[in-house]
Amino acid sequence: MKKYFLLLLMCIMLVTGIVAISHNNKEKILEETGSMERSSSEEFWLNSGAYIYQKGTLMWSIQNKIPEENSRWRNAYLKSNAVDSDNGNHPQNILRLITRKKWENFQQQVYFKINKDNLSNSSRRTGSNGLLLFTHYEDSDNLYYAGIRVDGDAVIKKKMNGIYYTLNEKKIFEGNYDRTNNPNLLPKNTWIGIKTETINNPDGTVTIRLYMDKGKIGYWVLLLEATDQETIGGNSIKDGYAGIRTDFMDVEFDNYKFKEINSDI
Repeated sequence: MKKYFLLLLMCIMLVTGIVAISHNNKEKILEETGSMERSSSEEFWLNSGAYIYQKGTLMWSIQNKIPEENSRWRNAYLKSNAVDSDNGNHPQNILRLITRKKWENFQQQVYFKINKDNLSNSSRRTGSNGLLLFTHYEDSDNLYYAGIRVDGDAVIKKKMNGIYYTLNEKKIFEGNYDRTNNPNLLPKNTWIGIKTETINNPDGTVTIRLYMDKGKIGYWVLLLEATDQETIGGNSIKDGYAGIRTDFMDVEFDNYKFKEINSDI
């Protein structure tokens, strides 16, 4: 009966176009690699952050300091980016997880849970850090991202040739951000769903919608919408990889999945 159910579930996923992370309950470790081709995962490339751990649909970054047995990565970050990684102790401060599949018109969603802030002395620890999803990611200098920031804002941005352009931004969480006294307005130990829809329009523009499900209750609220008119930073980005970005925090992720959608949604 169990085998029949699993076979039926796989058929449903193929028909609906849903792609989700593995449900295997054996714990896995995905290690950072210098290129996508060297990744041990067929689904993801860990571009930065040293390690991602996975069990079933749940994934999590390094929690607290990197374990002693992983001193190779501590030393590597100490040499390459000591400031952002707190002398190599927190590679998860700059976590970047990229899919190995490219997408055009698609939806992605994931649930985040912040367990702890890492209050680094880095100048890059600012209010613009947060829980973010990459979309149409070509490379680290050319992409869109959308999500919620530690200063309480929801944002949709475009990065073209290394320069960021804000397409839309709005205050979502109450409070006044202060790097020292109030460094993160996002709730901790609470599941927060982030979902994006990315659509290529017939006129060559790209529309991105950002949704949130606070508390993992299954109720998605549209936070922001933006259309890249190709007047900011050059041409719109028509396709690319998806992915996750988090900054200066220990985080868990659950039920990260993707679905191709119609362009007229």
